Amino acid sequence: MSFDTGIMEFMTSDMTARMLRLLSLLQTRREWSGADLADRLDVTVRTVRRDIDRLRDLGYPVDSARGHAGGYRLAAGTDLPPLLLDDDEAVALAVALRTAAGGLTGIEESALRALAKLEQVLPHRLRTQVAALQQSVTGIAWESRGPRAATTLLGTLAVACRDHEIITFDYTTRARTSTPRRVEPQHLVASGDLWYLLAHDIGRDDWRIFRLDRITGVTLTGRRVPARHLPGGDPAAFVAARLSAAPTRHRAVATVHAPADHVRAHTRNLATRIRPLDQTTCLVDASDDSLTRIAQTLAGLPADYSLDADPDVLDHLRATAHRTLHATH
Repeated sequence: MSFDTGIMEFMTSDMTARMLRLLSLLQTRREWSGADLADRLDVTVRTVRRDIDRLRDLGYPVDSARGHAGGYRLAAGTDLPPLLLDDDEAVALAVALRTAAGGLTGIEESALRALAKLEQVLPHRLRTQVAALQQSVTGIAWESRGPRAATTLLGTLAVACRDHEIITFDYTTRARTSTPRRVEPQHLVASGDLWYLLAHDIGRDDWRIFRLDRITGVTLTGRRVPARHLPGGDPAAFVAARLSAAPTRHRAVATVHAPADHVRAHTRNLATRIRPLDQTTCLVDASDDSLTRIAQTLAGLPADYSLDADPDVLDHLRATAHRTLHATH
């Protein structure tokens, strides 16, 4: 039986609630034990086996996993099977596709094609949610700060994080030396146009963050480990704190004449770099390795400020201001 013919049969005569639920479960996790599936579906393990065989007859590539307890996984096939999404997943996917071109390389056209297909079948109530969410997250963004994440690398690391699979790779440090790393990947965190891998470095026995544009030669080892508890429990906050504490090439600290909450609400990616001095003034650490990024950060401040900065920062700001004034004459 061909895959397409099997799908048509499934969609007409065999679309029972339990079979749809089983297919949905298989799409949400890499591997399920028969007992877990039986518990979720409130049936016997024997019934699960029969339903799995039924899915296989209809063209779904369901593999049996090895091991004492046994298990099942939805494997890659020659065709993409229909994905079953709940309302929240459909909305999240649509919003992600709309914004994908802003931070990933080589995905813009594919994202637009996928979005067109998804929005064609979205109910009106979900289209309204997508539009509202898109408007709420849209803001003024600077031109790309630097290298973007390749989708192939991002996808590989996302799977490794999901499965808690140890990986190895070469990492180029700030000093431009390459070192081999063996890590337990935990989370991917985006900051502006840069992506970071948050992982537990096995060789250094410590949590580390790695810029994706400095990672090469990723290898999946096939060894899975239990998820580690991240100190603080918030990956984004952890990465932000590490980034703010990291040494930078150029120092620039602004005393802003506005409350810290006001500045925080009107700036991007500066949460951990804003420190209140009193109810009407705060310090903003705009230090960075890039003089251009410092100028962009300071230009985005929503109030007047005084600046304590290195001479090369001041020279760059004066030159930038001079060009701006000249262009406006």
